[in-house]
Amino acid sequence: MRCGKPTVAVLFVVFFAFVPSIRSSENQLLVYKNRYIMGTVFEIAAYDQSSQHASDALENAFQEIVRIDDLLSNYNPNSALSYLNHSAHFHSEKVPPDLYRVIEESVRFSKLSHGKFDISIAPLVNLWKAAMGGEGTPSLARQQAARACVGYEKIELTPPDRITFHSPCMQLDLGAIGKGYAVDRAAEVLHSSGIRNALINAGGSTMLAIGSPPGQNAWLVHLRDPSQKVDPQVMLKDQSVSTSEQTTPSLLGDDSAGHVIDPNTGKPLKTRFSVSVIAQSGTASDALSTTSLLLGPTKGKELIQSMPGVSAIWISRDAQMETVSGGPQILFGKKL
Repeated sequence: MRCGKPTVAVLFVVFFAFVPSIRSSENQLLVYKNRYIMGTVFEIAAYDQSSQHASDALENAFQEIVRIDDLLSNYNPNSALSYLNHSAHFHSEKVPPDLYRVIEESVRFSKLSHGKFDISIAPLVNLWKAAMGGEGTPSLARQQAARACVGYEKIELTPPDRITFHSPCMQLDLGAIGKGYAVDRAAEVLHSSGIRNALINAGGSTMLAIGSPPGQNAWLVHLRDPSQKVDPQVMLKDQSVSTSEQTTPSLLGDDSAGHVIDPNTGKPLKTRFSVSVIAQSGTASDALSTTSLLLGPTKGKELIQSMPGVSAIWISRDAQMETVSGGPQILFGKKL
């Protein structure tokens, strides 16, 4: 699981950044906007016959992302998540519907991954975040104390809107699923506004395609390629792709490197791979990309193969690759 997932280099459609409105075929106007939300830059590009209508729809979508951030942020002490993290220990707490849905989905992915995906990782995330901030590698005793707080099984969900923590020190971190959920909510707002063709990009880590550009079958998206040798691509239509990778080593040394924490070891994950996962929703692709990174190619492929309509690709800096194509086919712009 991740502590503040950094921007991942996934190529957005470049010309969106240069002009706010371009006339396209079939009397469709392309409107582009961006906003800094959830610690990253969200971009939305949409086609519509009216630039004003599209512009208003994009503004509403950004407002929805802000609303979700206000609920799910663990940086904002006044967020619904922060309140839950301070009040739900051995006590049933009522939460807003969106927060309940995200936690419910998170627990589902925890069960699917046998605990590799675990939003209760927050105590360990906070411990290693402080270490990377200069406090030094935490002692074994502190690591063991934080690990004792972790375990998705200690989260009790009582439909429709109550959460209980069966641990005195449990805290949740939604960094591995929150942006994906926000992207899904923004897509719902665009749909309800009558936008039928759009692309949403959450800082390169999660993208969601609605429909396709005029005259095209889908949106062409270039995926993360740390090797810079194969240029993986995917054609997205009403689907999402998310990318996860470990950050580079810090000054603390290899043992403390990276923002992705393995719930099993309680330490930052060591991996050579970047992984991109294509799924039907941003929530699913976001959660599955982190899970697939933690599992690694061998076990990750087994999980992805068990899920209809999902594709994934693991790539290392030396161009070692593993792919699963249960959903959209992953194409390559270059050949080794």
